[in-house]
Amino acid sequence: MEQAPHSIDELKARIDTARVPQHVAIIMDGNGRWAKQHGEHRIVGHMSGVRSVREALTGASEIGVRYLTLYAFSTENWNRPRTEVEALMDLLVKTVVDEIDELHKNSVRLNAIGDLDSLPENCRRTLNDAIARTATNDRITLTLALSYSARWEIERMVRMVADEVRSGKLDPAAINEASIADHLCTRGMPDPELLIRTSGEQRISNFLLWQIAYAELWFTPVLWPDFRKEHLYEAVLDYQNRERRFGMISEQLPAR
Repeated sequence: MEQAPHSIDELKARIDTARVPQHVAIIMDGNGRWAKQHGEHRIVGHMSGVRSVREALTGASEIGVRYLTLYAFSTENWNRPRTEVEALMDLLVKTVVDEIDELHKNSVRLNAIGDLDSLPENCRRTLNDAIARTATNDRITLTLALSYSARWEIERMVRMVADEVRSGKLDPAAINEASIADHLCTRGMPDPELLIRTSGEQRISNFLLWQIAYAELWFTPVLWPDFRKEHLYEAVLDYQNRERRFGMISEQLPAR
């Protein structure tokens, strides 16, 4: 007999709050396929995905995750049809405006990474206003990766380091993992311990390639608009059942 699925409360109760990942990153995939399955335009899928953002953010906050980073729009996404890109930008502005009071009330700090200068002016202005308004909130940091790709970020980092070496501000001998991380968009944030991707695709798609070097990967067939708290909790429970060795052997790890 097939076992009944666990309720949200049961899943949440099983999570060891002392071992919750500090930083969870999510590749939100499947909006277009969800819309097609429901006979809707692609943008309806993106609109429906807003609820999933709320669910992921609320669920992460409730179990003590400190950083939640969402891959919202890649540099490659600019190649999509112009009407879809414009609709996505409008949806971004509307969502930030609609959600800002709730974010502030729940002490969520909003952040954004990526080539933000490439965003339309109204998007940048709305984002910057929301980021400034929530800057002192400290329960959880919600980072939106917008016009972002890891290769773009690494190219940017290399140029910044090269400029500092050329100007004499940085000794080439002092370049190490810490100094590289200090020149990435995620400066000041811990690396993600858990990366989730929805829709059944099992690839990284140019997202946080440096930062996820030791992240645990969790793939689900659930399309992003159907993603709920229980899926996040399932991912965290799976993460907590894995042995993270970082190059060591099991016997070298401290007992749980």
